[in-house]
Amino acid sequence: MDPADDTAPQVLQHLFDRQAPTALALRSSTARERAAKLRRLRDGLLSRREALYQAFAADLRKPPLEVDLTELLPVVDEARHAIAHLARWMRPRRVGPTLTTLGTRARVLCQPRGRCLIIGPWNYPVNTLLGPLVSAIAAGNAVILKPSEFTPHVNAVVAELVAALFDPAEVALVQGGVATAQHLLALPFDHVFFTGSPAVGKVVMAAAARHLTSVTLELGGKSPVVVDASADLRRAAALVLWGKFTNAGQTCVAPDHVYVHRSVYARFVQLCRETLAARYGSTDAAVQASPDLARMVTRRHAERLGGLIDDALARGATLLAGGRHDAAQRYVAPTLLGDVPAGARISGEEIFGPVLPIETYDDLQQVIDRINAQPKPLALYLFSHHRPAQALVTAQTSSGGICLNHCMQQYAHGGLPFGGVNHSGIGNAHGRYGFKAFSHERACLAAGPFTVVRLFFAPYTVLRHRLSTVLVKALRWV
Repeated sequence: MDPADDTAPQVLQHLFDRQAPTALALRSSTARERAAKLRRLRDGLLSRREALYQAFAADLRKPPLEVDLTELLPVVDEARHAIAHLARWMRPRRVGPTLTTLGTRARVLCQPRGRCLIIGPWNYPVNTLLGPLVSAIAAGNAVILKPSEFTPHVNAVVAELVAALFDPAEVALVQGGVATAQHLLALPFDHVFFTGSPAVGKVVMAAAARHLTSVTLELGGKSPVVVDASADLRRAAALVLWGKFTNAGQTCVAPDHVYVHRSVYARFVQLCRETLAARYGSTDAAVQASPDLARMVTRRHAERLGGLIDDALARGATLLAGGRHDAAQRYVAPTLLGDVPAGARISGEEIFGPVLPIETYDDLQQVIDRINAQPKPLALYLFSHHRPAQALVTAQTSSGGICLNHCMQQYAHGGLPFGGVNHSGIGNAHGRYGFKAFSHERACLAAGPFTVVRLFFAPYTVLRHRLSTVLVKALRWV
């Protein structure tokens, strides 16, 4: 996208100002009204299915089945889940009194945050933009959407969808590059929801800090896979490669690298080779011609992945499968690497593409120590049927989410919080957690005819001091 296509700051300011009265009015919106908007969004999205197939083919050469499963289905399911539970989520939650607040009645009220900014990435430009929008609408907010400039064809369809369904004073989509994002982040939004890289996440957080704006940051990191000697290797190979090569590896929760127990390493690698051949073809030409393999989003991204492969091989890594790349075609073959040295660039960078390093280990504790020595990842995958190993890895590591004998499905579960920890993100999304991200939980306390605190008004007599002493002692032993 040409920088000239950035939205002018005065246009963004005008749009932001227009949403102020709407945000105030939406505080009184009902569950029925919000659910009706979600149904319109869902139906409008599905009615543009064919247009989205074509747009994704142009931007990412993404297969229609992947569009259905990774772009449309998550948004539709998010809307379904919100519609089904919205009335309960909005209902004030009663809270019983504590010993020191006897005589009062308390509730927690979920109120809309107000004017929200959602900044989406290019890898899943529908899912990661409209999924949070579902949560923001469910919570009763006004929203400005900013998609990535790298997916112009998809953006055009989504922009038309938003314009057809919403008044810009409630939900608007603006397009542009870095300048547009910077101008938006200079505005005092009530909440910013950002999906993208940790590096840009730090920029977003710093900008939000100037206004003390709350943030939800869905970031990434080098998500590891551990395959131990007890694992079902065929199942592990099938699921790991599905998770890695869907969308050509351009997925925040995709496996980044695999630790395989030395005793099963050769068998696991062989099963991975067989799986790749069955899915994409047994020759280099067949793989490159496969209609089931997406492309890198830009030539620059393809060049970066090709450079990671070439650097690893030049430093002594073993090519186990694939390895070919053609930046002009934005093509990188599904690639497996072994014996990757620690100094290789691919060992330190988040890969975010169809390249999977596989290495051996002998002692599970050493793997845990290596994982803990790195920034906390967004996901961790363990393939093991050994319960003590499952318990050990779960207890001694930290990640946004963990999957046992599965891959990426933690993202699809609407009842689970989806989010990172530290380097891989702040806050959660999906289902009730997404609703809460776009809500302010407001404490509301009402006094009854008599409250305990009246016993302790000045003047502080001896009797009142004795009562306070008894109360402190009582609390100590509760």
